[in-house]
Amino acid sequence: MTRYSAAHWGVYEVAADLAGAVPRLIPLRADPDPNPIGLDQLDDSVTRLRIARPAIRKGWLEGRTREGRGEEPFVELPWDEALDIAAAEITRVRRDHGNDAIFGGSYGWSSAGRFHHAQSQLHRFYNMLGGYVRSVDSYSLGAGRVLMPHIATSMDDSNASHTSWDVLAAHCTLFVSFGGVPLKNTRVSSSGAGRHRVRGGLRKLREAGARIINIGPVGDNLGDDDAGEWIATRPNTDTAMLLALAFVVLHDTLFDRRFLDSHTVGFDIFRAYLTGETDGIAKTPGWAQAITGVPAARIATLGHDLLRHRTMLNCAWSLQRAAHGEQPFWALVTLAAMVGQIGLPGGGYGLGYGAMNVMGSAHPRLPGPVFPQGRNGVSAFIPCARVTDMLLHPGERFTYNGGVHVYPDIRLVHWAGGNPFHHHQDLNRLRQGWARPDTIIVQEQHWTPVARQADIILPATISLERDDIGFATREGLFVAMRQAVVPHGEARDDHAIFAALARRLGVEPAFTEGLDTQGWLRRIYDESAAKIAATGLNLPDFDHFWEDGLIDLSAHDAPHIMHADFRRDPVGHPLPTPSGKIEIFSKRIAGFALADCPGHPVWLEPYEWLGHDKAATYPLHLLSDQPERRLHSQLDASPYSRAGKVAGREPVYLNPADATARGIADGDLVELFNDRGRCLAGAILSDAIMPGVARLATGAWFDPGPNLERHGNPNVLTLDRGASGLSQGCVAQTCLIEARRFTGEPPRLTIFDPPQILPRSVSP
Repeated sequence: MTRYSAAHWGVYEVAADLAGAVPRLIPLRADPDPNPIGLDQLDDSVTRLRIARPAIRKGWLEGRTREGRGEEPFVELPWDEALDIAAAEITRVRRDHGNDAIFGGSYGWSSAGRFHHAQSQLHRFYNMLGGYVRSVDSYSLGAGRVLMPHIATSMDDSNASHTSWDVLAAHCTLFVSFGGVPLKNTRVSSSGAGRHRVRGGLRKLREAGARIINIGPVGDNLGDDDAGEWIATRPNTDTAMLLALAFVVLHDTLFDRRFLDSHTVGFDIFRAYLTGETDGIAKTPGWAQAITGVPAARIATLGHDLLRHRTMLNCAWSLQRAAHGEQPFWALVTLAAMVGQIGLPGGGYGLGYGAMNVMGSAHPRLPGPVFPQGRNGVSAFIPCARVTDMLLHPGERFTYNGGVHVYPDIRLVHWAGGNPFHHHQDLNRLRQGWARPDTIIVQEQHWTPVARQADIILPATISLERDDIGFATREGLFVAMRQAVVPHGEARDDHAIFAALARRLGVEPAFTEGLDTQGWLRRIYDESAAKIAATGLNLPDFDHFWEDGLIDLSAHDAPHIMHADFRRDPVGHPLPTPSGKIEIFSKRIAGFALADCPGHPVWLEPYEWLGHDKAATYPLHLLSDQPERRLHSQLDASPYSRAGKVAGREPVYLNPADATARGIADGDLVELFNDRGRCLAGAILSDAIMPGVARLATGAWFDPGPNLERHGNPNVLTLDRGASGLSQGCVAQTCLIEARRFTGEPPRLTIFDPPQILPRSVSP
């Protein structure tokens, strides 16, 4: 019998060659383009960083002090004692400050399993206690998640509804992508990638004769054939180019506004802005050239081409991780509406071909297993990218999606799943905020940066050490994730940890409902199967599924066209917007009266960019993209991730002209800096990076030293400010820096060494 494991990186077969030996992981044989990221998750270099036993920071254990967080050694304790201490602290904070003084931090990528999903377990636990302060949206899609329901549909629906690659290959003749289609990003899907399809999808599109155009500051992010058409643009200026393309389309002889009249609202208000009637500035190609650096003639030619092909317009998620990040998404949807091919085979728009494996799937969209979280009794929340603002400025007001809210006063942070010292911007500022709560509880598998910044550590199992169910939307597989290895040290699964805390706090019956892991797996599988049966598709019963190990739904694949029903019948199949149509002008957003996000797409100058005065001091625009050899910061200690380092640091890509001007050679150790921080990185010179731009992937485990991050984490440099008063999304891609060759003795990396663990010689 074949055993399987699902991960965000892919599905693996678990092979045990010898009794008692560490199993080998083999990519799913049916995967045409398997992902190597997760193959060495049981490697010794990763295992040595596992958290073996509960531990408490020495200063907190001795005197409940906040000082020394992230610097002091830890003291290991027996589970019962550590749980008693954690439960007592939760009780104290609830009694003295209320549940709205507890922040339930998590980011959802801890496990691909649907039951042992750390975020869901954390939320259910605190909901049984009366609630917690939550975060909404994501670092990946903060601006897009807030904007898109106003103008077309939710990002979840959009992600699961993109036109499938087979339809693109059959019908699309012009594929224009702002931000490319980076294959490294498509190696994953939230809750588990199945068969990796994007490389093959792009290849078939090319083989069918489609033109594929990559627009952006990076030229090596469009599949295997990076020698295609690349239009280099200054970072954060895509909205200006999109507006200029719209201007060209508006004045083209083939422009036909019938789709606009029948399927959109507000075009004439936008048109007045586009032509300069409202502000005196026509958004011509010449106007855009001064902003983007793209020749006006090239913009004009492309604008005319859009109407003469079956055109798919795509926008990478990275574009909305910037100042005024709502605008490129809104402008792209508007341009696609003007081209008039939304809902046609091979035409329209995409928001994230290249963001995850799921986009472009032909697999059926089915409801998967869900671990119920209950009801949160606390109304306070924050946009997820505003963690530091919350910690530093309790009581301060902020706007979000038309409302005015107040940051709560957080005394206890309980984090399970995710690493804010990877995701968050301006990490030096985050450390200031992180020092303010009374207590930080972290459930983690490894000694990650967030674990080292904790007061109370509760060691959790990895997916291979527990039973679970793998399922991801439109990935076409149900996976029986049977335990493959015994837990490391004394690690427990998150459900067992929370159940033990719930027992101490008097809510265990409500939390567990009397079910063990197998009971919960059977329940959530059966509930999912019943919902799927209502669609006409019958799954095997749980026992057969658990024995067989895999349910393959690919026989039910079918071509899919996003917004096809809406195009055919906008009245019978309206969009979930106030008008039921695409809202080029949103009366609702306009009513919020936000100067930084008006009622239609506009060009707004970024907070810092290559056209800003600040560029005289910091003349490089830093792009912090997704890494190639890991997901976010996961498995950074693995051999596969570390093999991609340069001089032991994360590589920074520079244009040869920029490197030569600074005396930097390939392989040199480089210091990147601005007025927010400094970090080291290893230089790689590449003509695929336009001059004036540097690219440093996220996810290098944060390794702070005195005034210098040693490992290459770009978030010591990035700007911690909301995208706008609408979304408050992260603006990591809005960042100016300078670079210089590092001289002297390189500081030693410490992040891949376990922290100091002391014997039990102190008492609480």
